[in-house]
Amino acid sequence: MLKKLFYCIITILLLCCVISCSNSHQLSNKEKEYLRNRDTIKVAVFPYYPPYQFINEQSKMDGIFISFLELIENKINYKFKKVYYSDWEKVLNDAKNKKIDIILEIQQTKDKEEYLVFYPPLFESKHTIVQKKDQEPIQNLKNFGTKKLILPYQYSITEIIHTKYPNLSIGYAKDELECLEKVNNGEYDAYVGPKAVIKYLISKNNLQNVAISSELDFSYSPGLAVIKDDKVLQSIINKSIHNISQNEKKLIIDNWLFNVITPFYEKMGFWIIITTSIVFILIVIVSINRFLKYKIKQKTRQLRIAKEKAEESDRLKTVFIQNISHEIRTPMNGIIGFSELLNKENLTIEEQKEYAKIISSNGKDLINSIDNILEIAKLQTEKITIKPEEIDLDALFESIYKKYYLKAKEKNVQFLIENKLNQNIDVVLIDKSKLFKILLHLIDNSIKFTNEGSILIRYGVENNEIIIDIQDTGIGIKKKDKETIFNIFTQSEKEISKNLGGLGLGLSIAKKNADLLGGNIKFETIENQGTVFTLTLPYIPAKKGNIETTNTYKSFHEKPEKHIILIAEDGDVNFLFLKTILTKMPEFNFVIHRAENGKKAVDICLGNQQIDLVLMDIKMPIMDGYEATKKIKQIRPKLPVIAQTAYSTDEDIQKAIEAGCDDFISKPIDRNLLKPLLSRYIFKTT
Repeated sequence: MLKKLFYCIITILLLCCVISCSNSHQLSNKEKEYLRNRDTIKVAVFPYYPPYQFINEQSKMDGIFISFLELIENKINYKFKKVYYSDWEKVLNDAKNKKIDIILEIQQTKDKEEYLVFYPPLFESKHTIVQKKDQEPIQNLKNFGTKKLILPYQYSITEIIHTKYPNLSIGYAKDELECLEKVNNGEYDAYVGPKAVIKYLISKNNLQNVAISSELDFSYSPGLAVIKDDKVLQSIINKSIHNISQNEKKLIIDNWLFNVITPFYEKMGFWIIITTSIVFILIVIVSINRFLKYKIKQKTRQLRIAKEKAEESDRLKTVFIQNISHEIRTPMNGIIGFSELLNKENLTIEEQKEYAKIISSNGKDLINSIDNILEIAKLQTEKITIKPEEIDLDALFESIYKKYYLKAKEKNVQFLIENKLNQNIDVVLIDKSKLFKILLHLIDNSIKFTNEGSILIRYGVENNEIIIDIQDTGIGIKKKDKETIFNIFTQSEKEISKNLGGLGLGLSIAKKNADLLGGNIKFETIENQGTVFTLTLPYIPAKKGNIETTNTYKSFHEKPEKHIILIAEDGDVNFLFLKTILTKMPEFNFVIHRAENGKKAVDICLGNQQIDLVLMDIKMPIMDGYEATKKIKQIRPKLPVIAQTAYSTDEDIQKAIEAGCDDFISKPIDRNLLKPLLSRYIFKTT
């Protein structure tokens, strides 16, 4: 038990000693503060003694003591100021007068101890005799005989040899290198100098004829010295020297004196680089692995989302196609069914009118569905042309009121329009057809989902924007449907639409047209209370006087004048329909001619100068309407030609105008639209 206790005490004491020794070589707070407050600590450098200190080929200070000084700087984290001297006597005088703080390389002597504190030498270098390799080695200077010795002038070794061996034949040179060169050339028999310096100079200057023959009993032992009065600096230098390991000293001396090449695998720097590289590679591999996992996970998620979207899109398109089929078959059922019933006998006049009304209504629903499908297809191609024109907002909303008033009344819903325009603002420049489509779809949507209460349309101009509100007291929009209300191929009111019908394209068409006009549609809704759609469009004012009036007709107090109209139409039913509505117009007295193709229409116009107007179908055999119009305009440039066709896109209209058509009306032809069109061109030519 006592033995174990004894070992424990010894171990603790050893640890304390180690810790104490370790701490004793660390700078104190006072010493750290000293270094922080000293801007410069001057070190005397005498760069004329290679390899201890000298100026290298790059004009920089180099050598054993320079490396040693840099090591001390690293230990205390401080940069000394080097003061260069070319006169050794001045170095000593400045040290005595405290103009410098440290002498980098100096050998301790009694007289210098009065003003300097010396530190253990960095190394000891024996003085040696150097001879030519082919000469017999001289073991000591006592047996030198009559041989000639060369020494550097005014060096300490010269004084020592003069004192000990006064009878030697001695020559002088300015420095060690000159001494070695004269021995190498055979001018002198030997040279005495520090072993370290000799080894360096022989290796550096490739002096192949000389070598060290023997060592003498006195040495060169240089070290650092600090001025005697600065106790804190003495302590700092003492601690920094103690913190320099023997291995660090050996590396410096080996590098400069013996050219010892340490194997790369024994160098600390090598292992630091290897370890750092391995750690870095591992970090890179782990990072890349994690990044790849993240990218795979992200890509997988994106693919899953894309797959879900594609599946949902396919599902919605399937549902959409089914809805199209339903929306087309439903009115067709009414049209065909009631058309067949009209052929039955014993129908009363009231029944015939009712059936005709149903057929007309179903036909309009069918056309509306087809128009919506074509419109959304056209909008998706994004090949849309904006055609601004001057329109009177008051007149526009008056026509809208007339269009929807009765439709709302049938559902017992009030239909109101509120004008908030200033007196000077009523005519604007905008694409009328697109604005009309936006309003129709928004109002249709409100009427569709409002079963009681009211629909209020409010329009005005604020901050250079046309603002139109469509407010209803309908069923509102469910929270889950708010994000998709304007999306194509979705019908947010799917369950409701089973009862109310529709393709769910109206709001999508309205939104895309609003975007085309540089505007926007927003909405606020409360489920089961109602919705407010707000349409904002750029306001561009126009002059009211520029608007052309097209809905006035010439009044007749006598029988109308006869006018000859050529109908270019290959379809018998279409021709019969046109002929019927034209002959049933009491305002006109038309004589009708028919051309079954474009070529025949050209021939008739060429042979009959009395033709007043041409209604031109586009798709016909032999010669189409575009080519026929071009040829007719060459024959009779002022003859009005109105295109009447099922091709009704902006591109189709533009193509007809470019071919020479004066105007355009799309099939199925609305007699209320045809009448003002005929009036404009018939009366224009008379």
